[in-house]
Amino acid sequence: MDEVRVLAPATVSNVVCGFDCLGFALERPFDKMTVRHIKEHEIRIVNLDNFDLPTDPKKNVAGVALGALLNRIDADFGFEIEINKGIRPGSGIGSSSASSCGAVVAANILLGGRFSKLELLEFAMQGEMLASGARHADNVAPCIFGGFTLVRSTEPLDVVSLDFPPLFATVIHPQIEIRTSEARSILPEHVPLKDAVQNWSNLGAFVAALGKGNYALMARSMDDLIVEPARKSLIPKFDEVKDASLAAGALGGGISGSGPSIFMLSSRIETASLVEEAMAAIYAETDVEFNTYVSQISSSGVRHG
Repeated sequence: MDEVRVLAPATVSNVVCGFDCLGFALERPFDKMTVRHIKEHEIRIVNLDNFDLPTDPKKNVAGVALGALLNRIDADFGFEIEINKGIRPGSGIGSSSASSCGAVVAANILLGGRFSKLELLEFAMQGEMLASGARHADNVAPCIFGGFTLVRSTEPLDVVSLDFPPLFATVIHPQIEIRTSEARSILPEHVPLKDAVQNWSNLGAFVAALGKGNYALMARSMDDLIVEPARKSLIPKFDEVKDASLAAGALGGGISGSGPSIFMLSSRIETASLVEEAMAAIYAETDVEFNTYVSQISSSGVRHG
């Protein structure tokens, strides 16, 4: 096998009360990527979209992640990556993670599965470091493992795959850009202990609700007293969208990653579609262009395309 094509899915991170540790994979949208062996000891990047991302492998997250993999094996060959991004950069649904993960998963297939998922995660996190300036794995973990994942630790890396019931995500992506590094810079440096305790309690309850398939407990647990209050001002109509989504029957939701996308979870596809209509109605009254997605939570991460 000289080349492999993969689909790298969008992901939602933080999931309200799970800042920097909880995430899940969507079935759509996704990046389409082709990785092939080349004889030259280098990484070449070919962009097939119109986002004008860097082709310098040291400035592109896919190139950085793949470079980390090549350094581990002391290779005398290289890779060429063709990337057609279906996930808009800066959207808050794991665009950089998809590029990083797709590159290393595809390369690993070409190498005969030499690396474990955790090792691939380590490589992909190098790309995330370039994108956000932080070593976090709440997007790359579900992008590689699929489903819901909890990152218990990054030093050492420890990822827990979580059981979950049927769930559908509705996402609205306002066509504005919020850089992850900027969104992190406005977070509070100090948090009241009572708020921290409440968030821990919500996260524990949410994970328990996933395992039990308890939608009511899930709804009660999706509350964040720390990150969402600091970031929601960056997203036009955030409160209105959230209120309308809950009125349409959503279990709960909030900011996807660092934004600007907003996600809501529902137990049924019919409800998720009603939530999409409610979200779209709010933004239709503004001058902000937007996209919406309705997707079942994907049990698989990066997959053959």
